[in-house]
Amino acid sequence: MLRRFRSLTALLVLGLWAVASYASAYNAQPKLVVIVVVDQLRGDLLERYHDDFPEGGIRLLMDRGAWFTTCYYNYAATKTAPGHSTIGTGTYSLGHGIFANEWWDPNERRIVTSVEDEGTRPLGLPAGVEGEKWSASPHNLQTDTIGDELKLATAGRSRVYGISLKDRAAILPVGFSADAAFFLDPQSGAFVTSSYYMPQAPEWLVKFNESGAKDKYLNRELKDADGNLWRSTAPRLNAKGKPASYYDLVGPTPWGNDYLADLAKTLIENEKLGQGPSTDLLSVSFSSTDILGHKVGPDAPEDKNMLLAFDRTLAGFFSYLDEKVGRGNWAVAFTADHGVAPMADYANKLRIPAFNFSPEDLQHQLNVMLRAKYAKQLPPATAKPTPNADGDIDPDLPNKFVVYIDYPTVHLDRDAFAKVKVSEAEAEKTVGEFMLKLGFRSYSTKVQMAAGDVPNSIFRQQTLNAYSPLGGWYVTGLYPPFQIGYGSGTGHALPYSYDAHVPLAFYGAAFRPGIYRESVEPVDLAVTLSSLLRINKPASAVGRVLHEAFQDNPAPAPQH
Repeated sequence: MLRRFRSLTALLVLGLWAVASYASAYNAQPKLVVIVVVDQLRGDLLERYHDDFPEGGIRLLMDRGAWFTTCYYNYAATKTAPGHSTIGTGTYSLGHGIFANEWWDPNERRIVTSVEDEGTRPLGLPAGVEGEKWSASPHNLQTDTIGDELKLATAGRSRVYGISLKDRAAILPVGFSADAAFFLDPQSGAFVTSSYYMPQAPEWLVKFNESGAKDKYLNRELKDADGNLWRSTAPRLNAKGKPASYYDLVGPTPWGNDYLADLAKTLIENEKLGQGPSTDLLSVSFSSTDILGHKVGPDAPEDKNMLLAFDRTLAGFFSYLDEKVGRGNWAVAFTADHGVAPMADYANKLRIPAFNFSPEDLQHQLNVMLRAKYAKQLPPATAKPTPNADGDIDPDLPNKFVVYIDYPTVHLDRDAFAKVKVSEAEAEKTVGEFMLKLGFRSYSTKVQMAAGDVPNSIFRQQTLNAYSPLGGWYVTGLYPPFQIGYGSGTGHALPYSYDAHVPLAFYGAAFRPGIYRESVEPVDLAVTLSSLLRINKPASAVGRVLHEAFQDNPAPAPQH
């Protein structure tokens, strides 16, 4: 009897190995691939809280998946839009073009987001609800994604979807040919899509929004172990005296993740993902960790509570996949779009120099310096070097040469510099030199980055990888570590390890469980999934196949 049991076990193992070895998108093995992205999750935090997680969620990935402990972004654009683009394309901003969440557009003469598209409109809003003026699309991406390659390989038979509370996080990982991306209308809390994908919202989405699914997460209170209130989702007025948006009420709570998981299950159910002739792909990006993390930092008890609650949400989602798609029929790749800096006061208590600064104050200082410089260059009949109430020299000059700061990037108004007959290269260099006088450690101009000629530093390659031709003139710089470019709270945006370190894991029949300590990068995710599915990697991908994590790869020799 024991021998028979061992034989059956061996056959089962061989069967799983065969599935792992010969699986491909063409025969729907696995039936469904899910990319789970956690917005703002530093790689060390899951190791810190490993023993606090029960079985089934994050522990399933850490203990029974291929877990990579040393995964760092190799670029200086550690923000949400660039991160999600990198995950989907397997390349950095240099390859996919998305270098920030938003930037100054010199033609529109305003700040634009990475995905906004005036040629689209939102779909799915309940009757009587007024949404955004226009919607969004992947039109700024400059290369394709793993989802696009899956569509190409299967002649469109594979279904590809992206979902998130944030439009950029839903759209950018799945690319141009996705069947749809679904994201939150911030004010109302309804999930919407864009007319880029379809002429009208699917019926199931309309029903989901009309069902009151969002309302069950309102009028709740989140408290600490002593009963002290952390968050309330009761409707309230914001600082401007207007009703707070659903995004602001529910977004920074664990219920934001639960709401997204509700949508994920509804989508899988109605679009029958994992039930077709080819492998389907779903990207799910959980945003609530980021919305809260900016407010309290990664070391706060409330942030730990968020991760523990997210773990329960993830475990429930994995159980749903077992039930709906079938155990062994789905695979997951797990990562984050960026890490996060500690709060300045937390670092200071440990005698680590840290502080917050206001980008608006920095912008004001730079403009004062620039106006003083260029006032001296105007003809005498024009120059009027009289200080105004702010201490600025107030000649007949543009009010702003620096129009926007999205730390660490300083955006310049080319039209303002044109009025004083200054070229892009000279303008960016001048601003960079002023940035050094204001405490920056280094700077690189857009002109330098385009030419591959940035100053030599330990972050030279990360700076080059963050280049994009999009937007207008800009300069990117670095303060010393732990200097946070927000007036309060904390953030991310830099090549420093705390912003670049993220988790990376793969789970499914094709992957060998284990802890892998070699240095890897998030660009490896799309390339590894391409190998799993036997399709082309994305067109501009620079990552490598993490072959050591596959079941059909010989086990590494024991280390002594």
